[in-house]
This record gives sequence, C-alpha cells and structure tokens, in this order.
Amino acid sequence: MTRGSETYDGRAAGVAGTAGTAEAAGPAEVAVTSRGLPGWLDPVADVARSVRPEQLSRFLPPESGAGRQSAVLILFGEGENGPELLLMERAGSLRSHAGQLSFPGGALDPADGDPETTGPLRAALREAEEETGLDPSGVQVFGVLPRLYIPVSNFVVTPVLGWWREPSPVGVVDSAETASVFTIPVADLTDPANRVTSVHPRGHSGPAFLVGPALVWGFTAGVIDKILHYAGWERPWDRSRQVPLDWHA
Repeated sequence: MTRGSETYDGRAAGVAGTAGTAEAAGPAEVAVTSRGLPGWLDPVADVARSVRPEQLSRFLPPESGAGRQSAVLILFGEGENGPELLLMERAGSLRSHAGQLSFPGGALDPADGDPETTGPLRAALREAEEETGLDPSGVQVFGVLPRLYIPVSNFVVTPVLGWWREPSPVGVVDSAETASVFTIPVADLTDPANRVTSVHPRGHSGPAFLVGPALVWGFTAGVIDKILHYAGWERPWDRSRQVPLDWHA
C-alpha cells in the first residue's frame, strides 16, 4: 500500500497509518484513501499518518509474534446530531469481552489475506458486515492505526479507520454474537459530563465513557480516548471521577 510517496507495509511499524491507494494481496482489492473526506475528519486522518504505537497504548504486540491477529472497524458517519461513531454491544454469552460495548471486529480468517498487509482491512469490513449488517461498499477506509494488544484475550488488534460515505441500515445480525448496534454522536463522547475513569475490580483503571445506561471501557474506550486527544477534539474532563465496572448493577 502507499501513503503519498511512502510504502505501506504492516511490518514497518506494526501497521502504520495510511492515505493514498492500497493494492490488495488477496481475493479483493482494498482501497485506502483520504481523498474526499469531510473536513472534520482531517484531524483523524492526520493521526493515522503520524501517531506511534506507544502513544496509543502501553500494551503492544509481543515481539515474539505471538497473539491472535484481529481487526476492528472504527467507523465515522454523519448523523442527525453531527459526526458519530458506530458501536455495538457484544452478546453476553461470548467467551471474550462478553457484554462489552465495542467497535465491530474480530479475528482474521485465512480468506482475508496477508495479516501483515491488507488482511486486517478485509477482516474489519467483513466482521462489521457480519455483526451489524452494514454494506461495506459504502465504507471508505481512510487510515490504519498501529497494531495494539489485548493481553486478557491475546488479540493483536489492527484498528481500521472508516468514513461511512454511503450509510446503510444496521442492526443485530446474529444474537449469539451481538446484543445491539447503535451510533453515538462524537459530541457525546467529548462531553466532559460523559467522561469518567473506570475502575476494574482488580484495581487497574482507564478512561471510559457514559453512553446512556451503559459504559464504554477497556480497549474500545482507550482507543476512542486517544483519537479524541490526538485529533484535538478532547475537552478538559475530571479524571478523578471514578466509576466501578459494576456501577450499573
């Protein structure tokens, strides 16, 4: 893949941010381009081009290459209340991250292609279609963030950035995987009233977001937090405001 005059190669820096056009190495071509994005998304595209893995998380893929390769789709759209993100609630019966609010995504399949290049792009779009029913042809992939690691599930995750150029209906496709599908305005995520620090029963803490009666925490909240920060969208919020993960019980 290319980024301007640079070569996009997943081996170079986990998976570096991109813009330009991607050449697929598998069954279908995947284009990665920032051309034609709405102006409000330019700061996010800039993040994809410049952010380093350690700026996003202290949990980085093992140097040994261990870990299950996966990808998530961070899909931005334009709704009635302005810019928004697509999220889903994972089914409570799943073995990993049950009941959590998350980006659509999952593990790479062999048919997705090379995990070091364009495989994560196909996986993110495929999983989003399987979990939410969205039409991937209406999604413009405009960047890729560096690979991150989720120790508790041993997933090596590639966050794929998308612009919902042509929105399509979404909803629960398989209740065994997904409990609900929804969009949330970016304005709600930047609202200091919805920003809290989640506290896990084991003692560790991290940024979180109040979304109606639910809480976005963990990996998903951490990535959203960093995007807001490095895109310049973050508003000052009270990090001392703590919420236990069983707050709604």
